[in-house]
Amino acid sequence: MFKRAITSLILISVIALSIFVLPIWTFGAVASLFVGFGLCEFFKLSTKKVLPLSFAYVGVLSGVLLPHITYFYRPTGGIWEVAFFIVILITLFIIQFTRKENHDAVSLIAVTLFAIFYIGWFFTFLVKIRFLEDGHKLVAYLLFVTKSGDIGAYLVGSRFGRHKLIPRISPNKSVEGAIGGFIFSIISAFLSRYYFPWMSFSFILVSGVLIGIFAQLGDLAESLIKRDYEVKDSGTSLPGLGGMLDVIDSILFTAPIFYICLTIFR
Repeated sequence: MFKRAITSLILISVIALSIFVLPIWTFGAVASLFVGFGLCEFFKLSTKKVLPLSFAYVGVLSGVLLPHITYFYRPTGGIWEVAFFIVILITLFIIQFTRKENHDAVSLIAVTLFAIFYIGWFFTFLVKIRFLEDGHKLVAYLLFVTKSGDIGAYLVGSRFGRHKLIPRISPNKSVEGAIGGFIFSIISAFLSRYYFPWMSFSFILVSGVLIGIFAQLGDLAESLIKRDYEVKDSGTSLPGLGGMLDVIDSILFTAPIFYICLTIFR
C-alpha cells in the first residue's frame, strides 16, 4: 500500500502539472509518454506469441506520434488521423513483404493495428478533450470520475465482494465491487458540478453513468488481454500498481465515450 500510495502521488502530480500549470503542449507529451509505456508493455506481452520486433517498433512509434498529430492538426485532425492509419497499414504490409515466411501474416498485422487503436488512438481522445473549451477542467473531471469508480470498485469489492463478476476473466472482481464503482462514479460526477455551471443535471447524470459503465468495461477488457497472455499485471514499471496499462485501462474506454458525449450533448 505504501508503494501504491507513493506511485499514485507521483502520477497525480505529473498529470496535474501537465493539465493546470505547464504549457498546453506538454499535455500531449505526457500523453505520448503514457501511450509509449503502455504499448511497450503490450508488445512485450505479445512477444510470447512470436510478434517480430519490427512490428512492435512500428506500433510503439505510431502510438507515440498520435497525440502529436492531434496537437498539431487539431483543426483538421480527423483527416490526418485517417491518412496516418493508412500509412501504418501499408507500412505493416511492407514489413511483412520483407519477411521470409507468410505464417501468421494477418495475425501479426491485426495485433499491431489493434494495439495502436486500443492504446494509442483511444488514449489520444484525452488530448482532443484538452483542446475543447474548459478542456483542462474536462480532463480533470473525466480522470476524477473514472478513477473514483476504480477506487470504489476496489474498496467495496474487497470489503463486501461475495459474488464473482466474470471469474474466467478476472477472478477478483465481484458484482458488489462493480456496483460500488458505478455508484462512486456517479457521486463523483455530481460532486464536480460546482466547477461546471454550464453542465445540466441530465448531462452530469448521463456522463456519470456512461463513465461509470465504460470504466469497468475498460478494466475488464485489459483483464481479458492479461488472461490471454497468462500474466497478472501488464508490467512492473509502476511499483504497487503494476504496469502502465493497469493504470490507464479504464481511461482507454472512458476518454472516447466522454468525448463523444461532449460532442453530442454539449
